[in-house]
Amino acid sequence: MLPESKPLQLPQFVDERPVSPFQYVVIILCGLVMFLDGFDTQAISYMAPYIASEWNLPRQMLGPIFSSSLAGLMIGYLVLTPLSERFGHKKAIIVSTIVFSLCTLASVWANNVTELMILRFITGVGLGAAAPSAIAMTGEYSPKRFRATFVLAIYCGFSLGFIAAGLAANWFIPHFGWRSMFWIGALAPLMLIPVLIRFLPESMVFMIQRKVAAERILKIFRKIDPTIARQEKPTFIVDALEQGQGQRGALASLFTRDRVLGTVLLWLVFAINLGEFYALQSWLPSIMTGLNYPMSTVVMATTLTTVGGIAAAFITGPSMDRLGAYKTLGILYLVGFVCVALTGLAFKSPLWMLLIANFLAGCCISGGQKSLIALAAVFYPAPIRSTGVGWASDGSAGLLAPSWSAQPWVWAGHPRQFSMPWPCRC
Repeated sequence: MLPESKPLQLPQFVDERPVSPFQYVVIILCGLVMFLDGFDTQAISYMAPYIASEWNLPRQMLGPIFSSSLAGLMIGYLVLTPLSERFGHKKAIIVSTIVFSLCTLASVWANNVTELMILRFITGVGLGAAAPSAIAMTGEYSPKRFRATFVLAIYCGFSLGFIAAGLAANWFIPHFGWRSMFWIGALAPLMLIPVLIRFLPESMVFMIQRKVAAERILKIFRKIDPTIARQEKPTFIVDALEQGQGQRGALASLFTRDRVLGTVLLWLVFAINLGEFYALQSWLPSIMTGLNYPMSTVVMATTLTTVGGIAAAFITGPSMDRLGAYKTLGILYLVGFVCVALTGLAFKSPLWMLLIANFLAGCCISGGQKSLIALAAVFYPAPIRSTGVGWASDGSAGLLAPSWSAQPWVWAGHPRQFSMPWPCRC
């Protein structure tokens, strides 16, 4: 007869134990999903001038292609993300990865704008559904003391995917054509899918609430802490604060009396931060081109915004866990106010000063956007975390959608000589 033990309780079980190798595997897999999400999202921007050249398109015709992907992202965030609370985060991540990889693969054979728009729309739906579920899964398998750090770490995967897309485009497009980027963006996630099926677990909270067989749930608990004894009738408890979400829909739970103010403020700050990011990303190339900087310098300065956001994550993540999320973000935005102001003054200064100012502004603006994702993952409990993250991201996206489809181009007459402030969630 197996012994009976006291009930295993979430999230205390995860919070009270060291991070296990099993949890690191979960976080790495979610980070890889975010990396491929970022690669696929940004790759189309580097292909755009080559598509226009091959298909003899006026540049304004590329706007609908970008907008269709953006519309798909919104649908993924708003409509599909809440479904992950009903069917499970693992299923949501795997299905959405299959969707965006297959549609990206089908884009290889697109022959006109209409076909590419449809495929990019469906691709965007998959991309939009994958990220919030990956963030929610990371948050659930992370101890509270490291949650912001780990969420920021996987969100940096998205930015690294953006950078990798640029490096890949620089090599593959001149040698193999623009369709090679679709091949890479499709085959890499297709190779990851079997790994996700084999090694990515389901949400523990979801399994407990859906009354999955106790032996299956205990198996995951024992992967986190192998010292737990096998039990004849294991029992599990989800914190009452989180368990109560099951009484209402995930979306409605964002607006309960004790949460509505925080949700509204989170959406507002998301929108302001994203507006700052796009203002910086959109106008910097135009201003620097007007000041007669070479294109290589313009691209480098624009990329520093993203690099700064990645660098900031190494500071803001641990700070949010140790000093508090709200205090850290408050300080970050105060510093950001100064850095953005210095960027404006630095246009009349030597180039090295402008690049440093732009990097620091990116630390605060791009880094602030990542930190807000981490804040949402900390603010919302596990049963509604993916919905909270998805709707917060899309609330800001919806406010700024018109500006995304009207980004100015800086064109130098040849498909390889261009800079475009592409839509970016970096």
